[in-house]
Amino acid sequence: MKKENDLNGVFGLLLPELGRAVTEAGYTTPSPIQEQTIPALLKGRDMIGCAQTGTGKTAAFTLPILQYLILGKKQPVSGKPRVLILAPTRELAAQIGDSVLKYGKHTKTTHTVIFGGVGQNPQVKAIRRGVDVLVATPGRLIDLMNQGHLNLSGVEIFVLDEADRMLDMGFIHDIKKVMAKLPKKRQSLFYSATMEHKVIELARKLVHDPVYVTIAPDKPTVERIVQKILFVDKKHKDELIVKLMSNKKLDRVIIFTQMKHVANKVTRKLEGAGITAAAIHGNKSQTARTNALADFKAGRVRALVATDIAARGIDVDGISHVINYDMPVEPETYVHRIGRTARAGAEGDAISLCCAQERDYLRTIERLIRTTIPVDLKHTLHCEKAMNATGADAKPGPKVRQPNRKVNVGADGRAKRQQDGKRPSHFRSRRKQGHR
Repeated sequence: MKKENDLNGVFGLLLPELGRAVTEAGYTTPSPIQEQTIPALLKGRDMIGCAQTGTGKTAAFTLPILQYLILGKKQPVSGKPRVLILAPTRELAAQIGDSVLKYGKHTKTTHTVIFGGVGQNPQVKAIRRGVDVLVATPGRLIDLMNQGHLNLSGVEIFVLDEADRMLDMGFIHDIKKVMAKLPKKRQSLFYSATMEHKVIELARKLVHDPVYVTIAPDKPTVERIVQKILFVDKKHKDELIVKLMSNKKLDRVIIFTQMKHVANKVTRKLEGAGITAAAIHGNKSQTARTNALADFKAGRVRALVATDIAARGIDVDGISHVINYDMPVEPETYVHRIGRTARAGAEGDAISLCCAQERDYLRTIERLIRTTIPVDLKHTLHCEKAMNATGADAKPGPKVRQPNRKVNVGADGRAKRQQDGKRPSHFRSRRKQGHR
C-alpha cells in the first residue's frame, strides 16, 4: 500500500487525513471525473457534471466537501446541516452515506442519512444533535421540514445527484420546494447521467457560473462489458434464466425486471431450482431491501432480482453479470443497468433475454449505443421468431379485450347502468399495471 504522499494527480491536493482514507480504500490514481472536478470544487465553484454510473462520481464530490468542512472548523448546529446531498432512492442515499463515512473516517465531521420506509425517530434524534452532512431522499426530507425538525437556511453546499432519475420519478415539485428553502449564497453541485432538455432547464435554475464536466458522452456503454443477446420465446424465459444461473461462473448477478411481481416470480423460480436469490423493489419494506442488499454484498445470495428504480444507487464491487430478464423500455435504462458490472476497472458481462414483443426495444438500444449486440445462436431455447420479429410482432401487443356484453342504450345514446347499479364491464376501470 502506498504512502499518503504517493497519491497521484488531484488526490495530492487533499488534506493528509483524507489522503489516508483514500489510500486505505485502495485508490491511488483518480478517475477522469475526479481529476476534472476536484480542483474546481476545492475552489468553491458550482458544478454541472454528466457522467455514467461507475465513474467515481460520489468520491469526486464527497472528498472536496469533507475538505471544506475540515478547513471551516465549525461546530454542527441542531437541525441545521451545512451540507445537503439529495438522492432519488434509499439505496443511493445509503451508498452516499457510506462514502462520507469511508472518506471521513479520520476526521471529526458528522453525517446522517434520512429516507422513508423506516421510523423517523432515530433520524430526528441525529438531526437534533447536529450534523455537518445530511444525505436525504426528497420525500422524507420534505416531511421532516414540514414537521419543523429541519431548517435549510444554514446549507453551504447543496448536491443534487442523479437529477435525471429524480425527474423520471416525479420529484420535480419536491426539488423546487427544497431549492426555495436554500440560502442564495451557496455552492451547488448538479449531477446527471443524461442531459435532456428538462434536466438542463432544472440545472440552470440551480447553479451559478458553473464548471461543466462531461465524461465520455459519445461512449454510453462501458467498453469492458461483454454484451450478448439471447432470443427466446416469452414463455421460456423462466427456464432460460434457471439454465443461465446454473453456470457457477455467474457468481454475483443482478437480474433486472420491469415489474415488481415479475421480480418476485423470478426469485421464486431461482430458489425452486436451488439458486440463492433475493428480490428488491418498491413494495419491499426498507428492512427487507437492506437485508437483501447485505446478503448480496456478503455473497449469501448469488442473484439480486431488481426493478430499475430499486436498483438505482446499488454500487457493489465484483458483480460478474447483469441479466436483463425484461428488455428496458427506455434505451438509456439499458446503459444504467449494464453499468452495474465492470466497475472499478473490472470486466463484466451483460446478457439480455429478448422475446418477439421486445424486438423493437432492442433495435432502439442498438441505435443509442451505436453498435449491434452479438447474438448467441447456440443456446437450446433460441427463438428465430423473436430474432426476426418486425412490425406489430416486434411491439408489446395491446391487452386482449373481452367481447362487449349487450348494453342498454338510452335515447341520448349513452349506456345506461344495469339494474345492479354497476356500469357495463367495458366501462369499468382497468386494473393499472404494476410500477417499475
